[in-house]
Amino acid sequence: MTAHQLGGGAAPRTPAPGPAADEGLARRLRALACTAPLHDLDVRKANLAGEYGGYAMAEVALAAIDLVTLHMDFDTGADHDEIVARLIPRIAAQAPHRPTEEHRRVARWVLESLINVGSVDRGFRAVYGTFDPDGSYVRRDYDFKLIEEVPGPGGGVYLRTTDEAVNVLVGALDTDVTSAQIAAEVKLEVLINRGRLADAQLAAEQARYRTVQYAEALRRTLEATRRDIRAVDWLHTVPDMITEALDHVADRYRHENAILTNIRRARDEAAAERGPDHKRRAAELVDIVKDCIRRHTQLQSRLLEAGPLFRAEQDRQAFTAPSSHPGLDLYGQLLSPVLGLPLEDARQVTDAYFARGTGPRDPGAVRLGDLVDLLLTPPAPREHLGAQMPEPDLIATPDDSRFSEDQLAAAQTLLALPPDAPRRLSGLLTEARRQDPDLPYLVALMAFHSASPPVGTAYRQGEEQLLFAVDDGTALDDPEFGGADLIVGTALLDAVGMAAERAEVA
Repeated sequence: MTAHQLGGGAAPRTPAPGPAADEGLARRLRALACTAPLHDLDVRKANLAGEYGGYAMAEVALAAIDLVTLHMDFDTGADHDEIVARLIPRIAAQAPHRPTEEHRRVARWVLESLINVGSVDRGFRAVYGTFDPDGSYVRRDYDFKLIEEVPGPGGGVYLRTTDEAVNVLVGALDTDVTSAQIAAEVKLEVLINRGRLADAQLAAEQARYRTVQYAEALRRTLEATRRDIRAVDWLHTVPDMITEALDHVADRYRHENAILTNIRRARDEAAAERGPDHKRRAAELVDIVKDCIRRHTQLQSRLLEAGPLFRAEQDRQAFTAPSSHPGLDLYGQLLSPVLGLPLEDARQVTDAYFARGTGPRDPGAVRLGDLVDLLLTPPAPREHLGAQMPEPDLIATPDDSRFSEDQLAAAQTLLALPPDAPRRLSGLLTEARRQDPDLPYLVALMAFHSASPPVGTAYRQGEEQLLFAVDDGTALDDPEFGGADLIVGTALLDAVGMAAERAEVA
């Protein structure tokens, strides 16, 4: 039964024509948001201590995304230090008279900015506007990442680019991977046949980016399966995706081998016809297409292993013994009973809980050499009053609640029903409408939530009564709401049983 049928949803409205259906505008706004962190690098470089005005930070950022994309594998990612080392020659070309240490600092700063080191979730957020079906303008948040740090199989930390970063490289967003791959390779074949190897190299690089993106989609599916097989649809979605991907790999493998033959012929014939530059581009194309074939071969092996991996994870997760320790309700089982105890008895309970509830602590010195250094290092001088604390910059959070505190109090008063006098939702809505035009929406929402009340939580927290709602099949007759005319009432909980349970816990 839906929220609308239960009485919690408003009557449907006719979608507004025009901008409400312009999904393409939202896609372009998200594409523009993905490039904002790159432009922000050139704005923020003025805050760096030193002469950094001569560096084109956006170009370095694109090169970093390119390097991470091409150096990450199916199971691992790109090494942080290797990416920095490969960025240094490009940065040095922009400012050859500056020292190498400065070039290294620029590379690390750009790479850490793309990872967004310093934020809580290491991601970016952009705000853009779109239209609801009713035609109203709504601002939405778009969260994305460009480069993320992931753990590797050997315990190290590697870098991987996200779909948004790949889309920044190829100049598109939310593109279907399969159709984009086919289009890129058809374009590549046409350009090679016409001898336009400079344009063909760009098309080949775009085809390789799409191959990486396709492998990333499969890798995320397998990772989600290892965590919880119920989070992935292995009945329809994943088998269809695997079948489609295997057909795609077979077609692309034959196509790329044909392209490789044409490139080699163009490379061998280029010396006599178009000169060494044409032959060099043909040789670079050979390497790129070979890398595409290698990635497709690796993707095919992973696709063939996906079925056995699902069956193995199904056996492992299905037969794993459930936890023998139930979850602890901190309020109902710990805080509420302890508040009624004397201080001496309460200390015994809290000491026992915190001694077992906190995690293990790492020692300050895990090796003998660290311990010797720690003991022989003289203490640092401290100021008498300690270091000066920075003044926090507090910003008031805007109150964007739809309902005010007075409306909440009015709704709670209206729903404070005697235990022996339940009422119909229609009567409550009519009475709420007399007080405030917006109050019926809050009353309907609270009645909808009471259709499945948290009895166990209220019992453990010592609540004496609980609001409930029951559907007896009567239709709701209301100008604004549809669904069932719920019976709303108050149920009394077992106070004696709760007191006995609290005493037993204490």
